[in-house]
Amino acid sequence: MTVTETATAIDPSPPARSLKVLFVNDYLPQEMLGIMWLSRSIKDAGHQTKALFLPDKDWVEKIGEYAPDVVCFSVTTGMHLYSIDVAKRIRKEYPDTFILFGGPHPTFSPEIIELNDHIDAICRGEGEVAIVELLNHLAAGEDYQFVQNMWLRDPKTGEINKNTQRPPIPDLDSLGFPDREIIYDAGSIYRDSDRKVFVTQRGCPMNCSFCFHHALKKKIVGTTNAKYVRKRSVDHVLAEIKQVKEKYNLKFIHFVDDIFNLSGKWLDEFCERYPKEIGVPFDVILMANMTREHHIEKLASAGCVYARIAFEAANDYIRNAIFRKNTTIQQLEDAAFWIKKHGIRLGSLNMLGGPGASLEDDLETVRLNIRCKVDQPLVSIMQPYPMFDIEDMTKEMGYAVAAYDDFPVNFKRTATIEFEHKREIENLHKLFAIIIRNPWMMRFVGPLIRRRWMSKVYLVIYMLHSDWMVSEQAKIYANAQGLRGPKYWATVDFVRRVSVKGALRAWQTLFNKAAQRTALKLQMGDERVIAHMD
Repeated sequence: MTVTETATAIDPSPPARSLKVLFVNDYLPQEMLGIMWLSRSIKDAGHQTKALFLPDKDWVEKIGEYAPDVVCFSVTTGMHLYSIDVAKRIRKEYPDTFILFGGPHPTFSPEIIELNDHIDAICRGEGEVAIVELLNHLAAGEDYQFVQNMWLRDPKTGEINKNTQRPPIPDLDSLGFPDREIIYDAGSIYRDSDRKVFVTQRGCPMNCSFCFHHALKKKIVGTTNAKYVRKRSVDHVLAEIKQVKEKYNLKFIHFVDDIFNLSGKWLDEFCERYPKEIGVPFDVILMANMTREHHIEKLASAGCVYARIAFEAANDYIRNAIFRKNTTIQQLEDAAFWIKKHGIRLGSLNMLGGPGASLEDDLETVRLNIRCKVDQPLVSIMQPYPMFDIEDMTKEMGYAVAAYDDFPVNFKRTATIEFEHKREIENLHKLFAIIIRNPWMMRFVGPLIRRRWMSKVYLVIYMLHSDWMVSEQAKIYANAQGLRGPKYWATVDFVRRVSVKGALRAWQTLFNKAAQRTALKLQMGDERVIAHMD
């Protein structure tokens, strides 16, 4: 097939009239691929799209100027109350605007539409086909209450129509390329960033209890791995990267695939063609039980400079019975060894505070990272999200779980379940990477994490050390591009980051909007955020 930017999966017949769709979103430290994919489908169907990022002191007026027919929100648990408040204001100012919620929270907590009468519809799961069908019916003045993948409020009765889920979109290439213009036009910080985000697949075959994939696949869509796990062709992926490289600043690529080495045949073709056709440094996430040394050799030769492996937990029971990772310690250690052997920076993904885990179990995870000589250890505190199997496990074990409305915004710094040694685990989270990079500290870890009054000090140390690791990583990216000089020294970059952030604390009370954007610029490429770890 000919690789094109536009999609063919959706009915191309023109709508009765062109509707204006507005995506309202917070500024995030990386581009929003979900909005890009939706915008591509909406534009290809003959409608218009625009994005508006908050905070923006003139956001209400800007919505009025654009006069959207539909306003869309991508909502996560922890930020859902904020999105609800923004939507309420929109309903008050522009009562005829159709308000649609999508994203993780409405997908797994659909009752949000029943509890908030200013939400007209929610989309559960993939939205490219569903949103176009909804828009076309709205444009024609037709009944839209039967659109699959959506729960919709009947405008006459107020009743909620809970529709079934359609199968996953089978051919990802048919969707065309994500519409980057919608994001880059609304936020120049994304357009100007050296790092751009790409994805080559949807779905994951693993059954991890703490991840959304098993819940979406089995509990929402009700499908099989064969239909749920889909890969774009190498042709399509490379064509998209070439287009972005021609139009925008692109010096480094972050692939957000859950398992980049999902298909050996696909990986072979990619690694053969990528350095010849693209030649830009990139990073990936690999699954240890699927990783072989020849995968690492090929990735290194293709330009991969950083690879992450999901350790999650060193204890076999926690890792495999509770988290359901289906990996052995030998597989984790082998994958880590091969990554280091072939000169790629090694990152690890770890999780503390799993139900049933002891403090000693979490300390063993620290020791595993030390043995593997991890360069970039990333750590999160386990969160029992709605409809995830880990939520059921946690409750069955007798742990109290916070209500979803009580989930904190900075949830990865704080445990939302009550268990023994909770404060020690939260302190260990802050010191995790520092101890791994300085193994001599293990002899003092017990007394250190028991000092609860030191938690704020540890948070500051954690933030400083994280910035140092980001600066180290930036140096690796620069070296891979042949960039030299003091500007690219890790020490210089670190001092710049810390100095600017310190100044922002004093500045943001006077110039909050400008300060927020400057802080965001410093976060672009921050691995804590890029890898969904804070």
